[in-house]
Amino acid sequence: MTNELQDILDFAHQLAWQAGKITLRYFQSDLLVDRKADDSPVTIADREAEAFLRAALSERYPDHAILGEEEGLTGVATSSYRWILDPIDGTKSFIRGVPLYGVMMALLREHEPVLGVVNMPATGEIVYAARGAGCWWNGRPCRVSSVSSLRESLVVATIAHGYEQYGKDAALARILNACGLFRTWGDCYGHLLVATGRAEVALDPIMNIWDNAALLPILEEAGGTFTDWQGVATIERGDGISTNGLVLDELMEVIG
Repeated sequence: MTNELQDILDFAHQLAWQAGKITLRYFQSDLLVDRKADDSPVTIADREAEAFLRAALSERYPDHAILGEEEGLTGVATSSYRWILDPIDGTKSFIRGVPLYGVMMALLREHEPVLGVVNMPATGEIVYAARGAGCWWNGRPCRVSSVSSLRESLVVATIAHGYEQYGKDAALARILNACGLFRTWGDCYGHLLVATGRAEVALDPIMNIWDNAALLPILEEAGGTFTDWQGVATIERGDGISTNGLVLDELMEVIG
């Protein structure tokens, strides 16, 4: 890893931690919840956290583009570097006072994710990675688990039903039949469970780029995989699966 990328990772780690503190000011409070055009919820915490991240990144890296869930694309659209921001991944959990939400930051270089940071403010966990630097969990190296079969695996998912609208209901049924344990510890937290060796598979039938851009470098640097539902390592397909790598082939066979 270059010194430049290490410096950027250090800065992103600091920003994600500070943005998390902004969200905690509103967590488990009487929040006003607005609805966006797609009917998904948004709060002042989402907006303030993203505004903070944008301002800090624009000041430090004025030649970088920034794409965020709440404010869209700003900056130099043709830049080789593009930040991807999700100020609160898991807003539905956040507004219910559930601590499984995260602040997500990723950096793309020439369209490839090279850095990811996910801060879980309410649980006190932060996981971060950059190409060639390994994956780190609260300051210590972390790795995926050594479980090698689905029958021994813990599978987690963001949602437990509704897969039929994405054409994935039959695949989910086969996965649940094949795995050892299934839980709905979802959104970014489920994927971090895989990166830190506490689960083997995390499923998301639908994702936006701000939901998954940080996950690919985190999972790969932890020794695992982040792919679409066809097993391709990408953030462009609108869905996502994290695995420890050892069960990926079996999982793809089950998905069919």
